[in-house]
Amino acid sequence: MAKMEVKTSLLDNMIGVGDMVLLEPLNEESFIDNLKKRFDHNEIYTYIGSVVISVNPYRPLPIYSPEKVEEYRNRNFYELSPHIFALSDEAYRSLRDQDKDQCILITGESGAGKTEASKLVMSYVAAVCGKGAEVNQVKEQLLQSNPVLEAFGNAKTVRNDNSSRFGKYMDIEFDFKGDPLGGVISNYLLEKSRVVKQPRGERNFHVFYQLLSGAPEDLLHKLKLERDFSRYNYLSLDSAKVNGVDDAANFRTVRNAMQIVGFLDHEAESVLEVVAAVLKLGNIEFKPESRVNGLDESKIKDKNELKEICELTGIDQSVLERAFSFRTVEAKQEKVSTTLNVAQAYYARDALAKNLYSRLFSWLVNRINESIKAQTKVRKKVMGVLDIYGFEIFEDNSFEQFIINYCNEKLQQIFIELTLKEEQEEYIREDIEWTHIDYFNNAIICDLIENNTNGILAMLDEECLRPGTVTDETFLEKLNQVCATHQHFESRMSKCSRFLNDTTLPHSCFRIQHYAGKVLYQVEGFVDKNNDLLYRDLSQAMWKASHALIKSLFPEGNPAKINLKRPPTAGSQFKASVATLMKNLQTKNPNYIRCIKPNDKKAAHIFNESLVCHQIRYLGLLENVRVRRAGYAFRQAYEPCLERYKMLCRQTWPHWKGPARSGVEVLFNELEIPVEEYSFGRSKIFIRNPRTLFKLEDLRRQRLEDLATLIQKIYRGWKCRTHFLLMKKSQIVIAAWYRRYAQQKRYQQIKASALVIQSYIRGWKARKILRELKHQKRCEEAATTIAAYWHGTQVRREYRKFFRANAGKKIYEFTLQRIMQKYFLEMKNKTPSLSPIDKNWPSRPYFFLDSTHKELRRIFHLWRCKKYRDQFTDQQKLVYEEKLEASELFKDKKALYPSSVGQPFQGAYLEINKNPKYKKLKDAIEEKIIIAEVVNKINRANGKSTSRIFLLTNNNLLLADQKSGQIKLEVPLVDVTKVSMSSQNDGFFAVHLKEGSEAASKGDFLFSSDHLIEMATKLYRTTLSQTKQKLNIEISDEFLVQFRQDKVCVKFIQGNQKNGSVPTCKRKNNRLLEVAVP
Repeated sequence: MAKMEVKTSLLDNMIGVGDMVLLEPLNEESFIDNLKKRFDHNEIYTYIGSVVISVNPYRPLPIYSPEKVEEYRNRNFYELSPHIFALSDEAYRSLRDQDKDQCILITGESGAGKTEASKLVMSYVAAVCGKGAEVNQVKEQLLQSNPVLEAFGNAKTVRNDNSSRFGKYMDIEFDFKGDPLGGVISNYLLEKSRVVKQPRGERNFHVFYQLLSGAPEDLLHKLKLERDFSRYNYLSLDSAKVNGVDDAANFRTVRNAMQIVGFLDHEAESVLEVVAAVLKLGNIEFKPESRVNGLDESKIKDKNELKEICELTGIDQSVLERAFSFRTVEAKQEKVSTTLNVAQAYYARDALAKNLYSRLFSWLVNRINESIKAQTKVRKKVMGVLDIYGFEIFEDNSFEQFIINYCNEKLQQIFIELTLKEEQEEYIREDIEWTHIDYFNNAIICDLIENNTNGILAMLDEECLRPGTVTDETFLEKLNQVCATHQHFESRMSKCSRFLNDTTLPHSCFRIQHYAGKVLYQVEGFVDKNNDLLYRDLSQAMWKASHALIKSLFPEGNPAKINLKRPPTAGSQFKASVATLMKNLQTKNPNYIRCIKPNDKKAAHIFNESLVCHQIRYLGLLENVRVRRAGYAFRQAYEPCLERYKMLCRQTWPHWKGPARSGVEVLFNELEIPVEEYSFGRSKIFIRNPRTLFKLEDLRRQRLEDLATLIQKIYRGWKCRTHFLLMKKSQIVIAAWYRRYAQQKRYQQIKASALVIQSYIRGWKARKILRELKHQKRCEEAATTIAAYWHGTQVRREYRKFFRANAGKKIYEFTLQRIMQKYFLEMKNKTPSLSPIDKNWPSRPYFFLDSTHKELRRIFHLWRCKKYRDQFTDQQKLVYEEKLEASELFKDKKALYPSSVGQPFQGAYLEINKNPKYKKLKDAIEEKIIIAEVVNKINRANGKSTSRIFLLTNNNLLLADQKSGQIKLEVPLVDVTKVSMSSQNDGFFAVHLKEGSEAASKGDFLFSSDHLIEMATKLYRTTLSQTKQKLNIEISDEFLVQFRQDKVCVKFIQGNQKNGSVPTCKRKNNRLLEVAVP
């Protein structure tokens, strides 16, 4: 037999008891104490055999990380401590490896954590199944369907901030490899009454608050909504905000999830429009109005809300208004139209809102199914996850609680049946004798509710279909007549005299003894909610909508498909859905998660024993434990059993060579365990009493301590021997190394001494040779010096007579030559930059070089100016010539001139050739345009300005209209005699014309321009070029202009302007025009 791998077990380091089947003694008190002990140590999961009990911790725990997923992956169910991942892994591996369809049933009351448990199951399966682009897309779509359904189907209740107000069953489909292919979602009984009314302390469905909180302003405006919750009658205000819930962020999550699931943009927009329409329906209010015949009629108070709803849905306003005021009843070939009073109108409004939202939710589920359904036709393996309402017992229990509790009765029935079936199958499979187990069978309660003839639902449908006056009281009377003798039915009007004085039973109520306890139901509203009636006029009005989604939600409104048959009641529909669900569940291998809520405050670390006790009772957990323990409390495969307890027997320790079953038999015989306490199956050992298992655990713990002591003793002896041998070996090594070191050190000393002696001898020899060489060198230097002195004396004696006559002149010329050479070399290194405006020049070193220094500076400046000019293009030369001309004309004369120096002269500011607006103007001018600029032409009469296009060509000066481009005036340059302007910082200038010329008929022109210097310069140069005469430029703060027959003085004055720094012009009288310059 191969050596088995050592594994852990849930029995190791156990807090309390990990599996309630092993609880001893077994009673309600010990059951609760065990749950509380584990809860206090953050152990929220506990087993009952293969059933997982989950206690809601109301806080995040670090037990769902990717590391935890890997820890539970492909592990035996009982191998690790209890966890929801263990059940998920067991179900997934059974589906993948054994080809068994699975279902995971999650039950518990509202707030117990059912929705979170279903998310954890789906996330675990998504984490452990295959990878790949397509597989990941399917997993993402399956996971992202949850936020969408939660937004539209969940709401805050007094017990749960995220309570599922609908039942959801999802079939996840896998291929033969275990990779997800898609899924199908079924929904059951959406609590649509919540749309129009919520109990105190509760909210409407999440999507309404998410839309108002998170939608952008433009979307709200498009949906005709406002952010203020108080504007809408369907939204409760006392709990509109929930602590720890960010509705705005959740809205963005829902929109993103809708995109991932596959909703198109127009589909998501249509859904939000329907949600907005439902919100605004609640704001429609009615007022009574009496008709001539004496009947009451309802009218809408404010039709603005109705108008906005019709704009959102595309319904004719008159059609919807009539549907709220009248009701048409059809019988065979007859139609009868009756008016609705105010109460009936409000009922019709609320019925429409409930039906509209309920049908929208069903459409959402179908649309999600279209996106997540499997695309292949191959055979699929299926894992179902059921997340459905828990058993509900409120102060006021109505039709919804009755239906929910009926569903839980059916689930309890199938739970007991499948649990017993699973036990029986395992006993038969293991060849263990099966003994009958007594348990409470709640089939009698299910029959009380669903019997086709005498069941409560059947009588409710019969009452709804009965002609005549039908009320909730008549329904209760019928129940009293038919169900009075039933042992699980109680009513104040019952025939059983023992209840006649029961004051806990009001007259309008009945009580049912459910498996989970007694529940008192208020009969009020049963008939209306079961009828679920929507007037045909409203259905037809919705079908006439131009909104495609709304129209598709009301197919019965099509006049061509009128069906006079009464639609099925809500109770019968739900009964059929539950029957289908039960049939589906019975075809799959069940896995159970029982969720428990520890307290009503939704707070962490609080364990309310009475509340938990109530849930334990109605979930039937103790009964479940008793069913599991009726035969054998514990079972385990032979291999892990032998691996865990083999140290208790000498024959099996440390390795058993034969079959595992034989080893277990030897082990149990050696331990002398009574034969009646266990049985051998085909592959497992069955232990009847938990005490036997705990005895084995105690013996194992004691044996492990003995083995640990033995291991310590052997280890310490081995460690001491090893240490001694190591010390001995080390001593030998150290001695050898020391002897080697001593010899090396002695050798190094001898070697160092020899080197010292050698160095001294070599030094002495070198110094001796050096002294000899130095003596020889001094002798040679002395002979050379004596020879040099002798030769010098001979030469001086020979040339002394020539030296005295020419020495001064030669020295002067040589000195002067050296000074000049030094001067030019220094000037070469100190030459300034080639910029013509650079005025730096090195100072002269000697006074006698002053004229040379100045001339050299002048030549250098001329040379670098030429170099600078050689770089110019023809266009640049022209610009600089104009700038030079402007400098000669205006420098130190016009205050505006300095600001124009840095601005390039562009000329064509309007780009007439490129702008299509001036095409007509361009075609009218054949000459080259020198300047094109918008100027302000000053009106001669009042001094006001008008925008004109100022054009200068080679021969003419033209003025054109700025808007139309039409030429207003053309003046030849030969008729321009003078240009006048002020010396101040303004842009006014006057153009004087030759007297008697055609253009001078109205007088001279006065303009204002932002480019005065450029315009005057170009006008001056152009006139000089064409007429060969200089144009007179007059710069004065007062000058005369000819306006028709009058000469007017233009005077420039300093003044504070109201409009900032813009000069203003004003005509004072017939002879004076003032220009105020800031």
